Amino acid sequence: MGNVHAYSATPPPPPPPGMSFPKGKDCPSPVGTVPEEVIENPGPLEEIHTRCKNVFPTCFEGARVMLTRGLSNHFQISHTINMSSVTPSGYRFGATYVGTKQISPSEAYPILLGDVDPSGNLNATIIHQLHPKIQAKFGAQVQNSKFQVGQLTLNYKGSDYTASCTVANPDVLNGSGVVVLHYLQAVTARLALGSELAYQKGSGIPGGEVALLSAAAKYTTENVQVSGTVGVSGIHLCYYQRASKQLQIGVELEANHRMQEAVASIGYQVDLTKSEVVFKGHVDSNWSVGAVLEKKLSPLPFTLAISGLMNHNKNQFRLGVGILIG
Repeated sequence: MGNVHAYSATPPPPPPPGMSFPKGKDCPSPVGTVPEEVIENPGPLEEIHTRCKNVFPTCFEGARVMLTRGLSNHFQISHTINMSSVTPSGYRFGATYVGTKQISPSEAYPILLGDVDPSGNLNATIIHQLHPKIQAKFGAQVQNSKFQVGQLTLNYKGSDYTASCTVANPDVLNGSGVVVLHYLQAVTARLALGSELAYQKGSGIPGGEVALLSAAAKYTTENVQVSGTVGVSGIHLCYYQRASKQLQIGVELEANHRMQEAVASIGYQVDLTKSEVVFKGHVDSNWSVGAVLEKKLSPLPFTLAISGLMNHNKNQFRLGVGILIG
């Protein structure tokens, strides 16, 4: 009889308006609740303009042949032959090694990059994840059998910020070198603010030393990114937008107060997936127009690249043709 009375009893009245339920898996969730925004790491400050710059083409002149071959899952080599009347012609050998320390499905460390030409000029870069939050990057450049550039960068990635320190060409005996400090903080899920402090000391600098402070900001949505840096030396603004699946647009403005120069550029990238064609073009306020067309020649492992660069003021035109194998 107790069960009969339980099922036949009238249900309890609904709770009054404004009454909150205790949190638990069996409690109903309030209707219309706005999910909390997730603030992620904004990345290093030096990469806030990368998304816009990737839209602009890298023009070249003359003929270029590049062969890339993977010797294993971790090691890859490249051979490049360049023939040009503007840049030094010749052969370059490059190598890339990716280690076995897997951080994510798309990241593995250490990474070793390098290329050398017959004259002995060497460019080398080493990137390694020392700690889940600390990444180290070392770059070196050797020209004419002399050590020209040495640079070490440490990036500390927090949950919503990235702090970086870069030391370039340190010379303790002569008291010279460059130190750059970066900090980028995610204020909201879309807005990040940061600053840069650059300090240089050396005998060739008026006064023996100089320090420059600048501020940076980045606003990112699903299809739009606006970034900018403002400092004593000048201003750098970038605007990126993905207009469609095939079209990306970038606008860049660089102004230098000391040089009294300002350059505005507009770039775009068109991806034709079915035709396996990538087209990049740009035009700037100096009346320079450039474009690069890349076409995969399937089923062959070849990619044809055609580059063109024209400057109307100087009445110059440069044409480049390249073949990428591999």
